[in-house]
Amino acid sequence: MNAFFVAAGLLFTANIANAQQKLAHLNSAMIIEAMPEVKKAKETLEALNKTKTADIEKMITEYQGKYQAAQAKEKTLSEANKEVVGKELQTMGAELQDLEKRITDARTKAQQEMEARNAELFNPIQVRADAAIKAVSKEKGFAYVFDTANQALVYWDGGEDITNLVKTKLGIPLTAAAPAPAPKK
Repeated sequence: MNAFFVAAGLLFTANIANAQQKLAHLNSAMIIEAMPEVKKAKETLEALNKTKTADIEKMITEYQGKYQAAQAKEKTLSEANKEVVGKELQTMGAELQDLEKRITDARTKAQQEMEARNAELFNPIQVRADAAIKAVSKEKGFAYVFDTANQALVYWDGGEDITNLVKTKLGIPLTAAAPAPAPKK
């Protein structure tokens, strides 16, 4: 009988403790998108992408020119110049294959550089946002903060949306348009 009262007391105490924990939610995507560093990072990536694309387009144009030259050379092939033109066509074919490989390698390298630069630019932004989220959560005494941006939360009823508090912590001006609440399920 004593065990029953002890168990009931522990259960009652646990329920009171759970009832006192504060819950909140935020949208980290909105916070990060509003950070001024994001605009600069996107512009930097866009400029890098344009440069890489222009370099690859230049190589493609060179390839197309050499390909057309090879096609024109092939039309001049006759029995009389078969040996000379044939060697020239082989050389042109090797050049085209080499250029194809260089284009493929350039595309791969450009993709890798874009991914590395993206991580280099956005990782510090993510770290700064995470630090602000943790700081606001501690300041406001929240036990749990759910992020609605990654849809980890499929149902919520109430709680406090601290998106604007985190934006304020980061020095981001608040806009008049409020986001639509996450769907309740």
